[in-house]
Amino acid sequence: MSSSASPPRGIRALAGIVGPGIVVAATGVGAGDMVAAAKAGAAYGMPVLWTAAVGAILKFALAEGVARWQLATGSTLLEGWGARLGIVVQILFLAYLALWSLIVAAALMAACGLATHALIPAIPVAVGGAFHGLAAFAFVWFEGYGRFETAMKIAAGTMFVAILGTAAVQAPPLAETLAGLTLPRVPAGSTLLLLGVVGGVGGTLTLLSYSYWMQEKGWEGAKWLPAVRFDLGVGYALTGVFGVALVSLAAGSLHPRGIAISGSEGVLEMAQLLGARFGRPGELVFLVGFWGAVASSTLGVWQGVPYLFADYVGMMRRRGAPERPDTRGRLYRGWLTVLTVPPMTLLLLGKPVWLVVAYAALGALFMPFLAATLLWLNNRRDLVGDLRNGPLANLALVACLALFGYLAWTQLGRG
Repeated sequence: MSSSASPPRGIRALAGIVGPGIVVAATGVGAGDMVAAAKAGAAYGMPVLWTAAVGAILKFALAEGVARWQLATGSTLLEGWGARLGIVVQILFLAYLALWSLIVAAALMAACGLATHALIPAIPVAVGGAFHGLAAFAFVWFEGYGRFETAMKIAAGTMFVAILGTAAVQAPPLAETLAGLTLPRVPAGSTLLLLGVVGGVGGTLTLLSYSYWMQEKGWEGAKWLPAVRFDLGVGYALTGVFGVALVSLAAGSLHPRGIAISGSEGVLEMAQLLGARFGRPGELVFLVGFWGAVASSTLGVWQGVPYLFADYVGMMRRRGAPERPDTRGRLYRGWLTVLTVPPMTLLLLGKPVWLVVAYAALGALFMPFLAATLLWLNNRRDLVGDLRNGPLANLALVACLALFGYLAWTQLGRG
């Protein structure tokens, strides 16, 4: 564990402590993000590359706000909510956490099953998904944070190298790439899809897990803010490059053929097209990258989300007194079990319609809620002192609130 008394100085020393930022960024990149990015590239081509980059910047702003609150107050953002929001909001958050855990865990196992089946056709999707869920469960149950971070770095490196390498082999035109990144365009009829890409890159609820990974590293106090920003900057820079590479791949392989995609199956169809162009090795490299993305997201959720339940329920029992969650405790391991067993049933039997509708409604509200509370709490000098929001942080959070608020309004309006 790093000592909170001695934050690193200098690029070389900062690079040596990078870890939780990569973990939170890799956890936030799942099948849904890959589908949204690929769908945008397939539909509109290179001019929409900017969406993945902007999405990574906004998620960095949210994660930095969560971390800065903790460095300033010594408590997690969940503990801040518990101390300052009413019991109704606390109950609603627990309901959201339960729905999110069931649906996202089932979706991640399904995506792992699809990736495994595509790589090894003899393994059925359900079997592959159940195996990944149980493997993540066993790993988190028996291993500590150090081995978890190492495993996440390996999986994140695998997905990054595979997807970026595949995009580079496709050799996208440099001029079109630069234009797509620096000259934002919104083609007719693309607004909602592109906003979905911006909003989807880099995770949602899993942003809160960064607080507990900071605790595992011993990063405490305002003196750690530069190191935390560097750590998050590296993680979300890799996320942005990963998203841009995905959009570019779809723009080069699907857009010229007029092929639209929907769901993880569409991503696998893109793999087949890459195989037709570059041979089976090209297809396998992309599939390994897809597997790395969904496997790392699964492991990150299994390790990080039980912290949220253990911290929040423990805090409610203690009536607000903060206490670091115990990864060997009943609350943590109980929620780890909830993440594994009930969603495995959904994987085998299908998702109940009412659960999907309820999750969509509550899930659409979380990100604007997060942005709004960071605008409120992190601007209070009496709470965060000199670590309060600056102009750029406020601008980014207002942009997040507007973006996610609009997405919530459209999603709930459809429901």
